[in-house]
Amino acid sequence: MSSDNNNNRVVYPKGRIDSNTSAAFLEEMTKAAEGLDGRVLDINMEGVEYVSSAGLRAFMKLKKDGVDFKLTELRPEVYDIFEVTGFTGLFEIKKALRTMSVEGCDVIGRGFYGTVYRIDEDTIVKVYESPDSIPMIENEQKRAKQAFLKGIPTAISYDVVKIGNSYGSVFEMLKARTFNDIIIDEPEKADETIKMYVDFVKLVHGTLMDPGSLPYASQQFIGYLDEIKKYLGNNTYEKIRGYLDKFPEDDHLVHGDIQMKNVMMVDGEPMLIDMDTLSAGHPIFDLAGLYVTYRSFEEDEEDNSMKFLGISNEMCERIWNGIMEGYFDGVSDEERTVIENRIKLAAAVRFLYLIEIAGLKNNELGKIRIEHTLRHIDELLESVDGLYFSYCHD
Repeated sequence: MSSDNNNNRVVYPKGRIDSNTSAAFLEEMTKAAEGLDGRVLDINMEGVEYVSSAGLRAFMKLKKDGVDFKLTELRPEVYDIFEVTGFTGLFEIKKALRTMSVEGCDVIGRGFYGTVYRIDEDTIVKVYESPDSIPMIENEQKRAKQAFLKGIPTAISYDVVKIGNSYGSVFEMLKARTFNDIIIDEPEKADETIKMYVDFVKLVHGTLMDPGSLPYASQQFIGYLDEIKKYLGNNTYEKIRGYLDKFPEDDHLVHGDIQMKNVMMVDGEPMLIDMDTLSAGHPIFDLAGLYVTYRSFEEDEEDNSMKFLGISNEMCERIWNGIMEGYFDGVSDEERTVIENRIKLAAAVRFLYLIEIAGLKNNELGKIRIEHTLRHIDELLESVDGLYFSYCHD
């Protein structure tokens, strides 16, 4: 049986591919490959129970004959045959994903792309909303490894699973809690928790990545600005764009969403999660995101932080003030005010971008937020002359 789509022709062999069946299998695959017209032959191996050396030779013959094919949905025991013999380096091969349910599991975090569930005491899974999320998962695994090799404590997914019509990354997180959970559970230790969190953020921002190994945050931010240009007017757009163009290339690590829900405490040590938004550049791009999380969303919806973070607006303000004081320790109050205004301007751009792309603009609250954010941008542009500020990486 076979079926065609825009990119592939899918065939579904079954049973064993061995000395008794390999010749017939090769003939069947060769016939299926006729008229591909640039498409790929997707050999879905879900129904294949075993592949012998004769079967492996049939795949090699198919490759030598110039057939463009890939093997998908291999059972673990069949995948092991290809891996042990080194054939995983010769063909595009993907084993079948195990299935998992998150029904009844606690939600410990929500991000732009997905939701994080605790499966048990030792395991969490990040479920992506998009059914086409495998490339996003692979990108997050790659980014996490890059950061880990540079000394950043981070969770690296050890498995990809299927959850309904979506996919998820599985992580081992022994007795882990997010910093957001710690703030909720132990408010009496808020100052201590905030200090440890800020110290970890500074560690992340002090990490130097290989040049060109990550996209640059300033370029991503220009994309945000382009998305909201229709709200700004040409003069405002050009002024902010000019500020962004002045950022030098900087290969220090920027997480992209380093709020407390994405930093976990594991065995007494902070650990970074949600690594698919990693970039390189100046810390303002992370600090602006933190201002959006802890101040912007609360401005016109006072219960927003309780709904989405489980903490009060007063605690959000305390966290933000703790971030500014801890991150810029030793900086004068006057200079800190200048830096904070620059962060607020970048945050306004990011907030307006989120309102635009996340469907938050199509109600009365969205209209109020847009109006207030544009007013903030106009006011801030009167008091700042750029976005860049000097800072110490170490």
